[in-house]
Amino acid sequence: MSRRASRPCSAEGSDTGQGARAWIKQILNQDMAFQHIKVIYPTAPARPYTPMKGAFSNVWFDRYKICNDCPEHIESIDSMCRGLTDLINDEVNNGIAKSRILIGGFSMGGGMAMHLAFRFHQDLAGVFALSSFLNKDSAVYQALKRNERALPELFQCHGTADNLVLYSWGEETNKMLKSLGVSTSLHTFPNLNHELNRTEIEKLKSWIIKKLPVEAPKANE
Repeated sequence: MSRRASRPCSAEGSDTGQGARAWIKQILNQDMAFQHIKVIYPTAPARPYTPMKGAFSNVWFDRYKICNDCPEHIESIDSMCRGLTDLINDEVNNGIAKSRILIGGFSMGGGMAMHLAFRFHQDLAGVFALSSFLNKDSAVYQALKRNERALPELFQCHGTADNLVLYSWGEETNKMLKSLGVSTSLHTFPNLNHELNRTEIEKLKSWIIKKLPVEAPKANE
């Protein structure tokens, strides 16, 4: 039986990096840690969030509403992509190859990661999106229609009982990205709402290790 830990979500994906880390630790009874991989939990900036009537919330970008058939708030998305690019560049400057970097998140964090990777950083190792979606006419789809290079692999998870980000939105996102050349997987969790559970996190950990195995030492070391 999978263990589940739910958290109230007044805004889609609203949380801090440390809050996300604590949530995962609560589910696993330990930190999500790897001997050979550094894990970073960034915090979305506080901004006025339209679905909460303009109240300030820690969200990666604004939305006109939480649905998949309205325009994206592309100005706030692109602004955040520039900020997160600085975070990626910091790791590259510290000696980490982009082909050894994965990005992802839960809910809006997963959507943010898909924009960042598939529009601006197509040489990353992969992307994960948990309970996430892209809008029907997403800028991601427009970018990939013009793309001719190899793309990061996408790992998706979604609960069928999600009443905030509908499972059908995640499923449609997966199908669209696959049709545009992305290697994708979609792991379905019956009766799971807008939350995480232990089985999902364990699957994610296994995928991360598969994508970022321990590197063999170089011959001259």
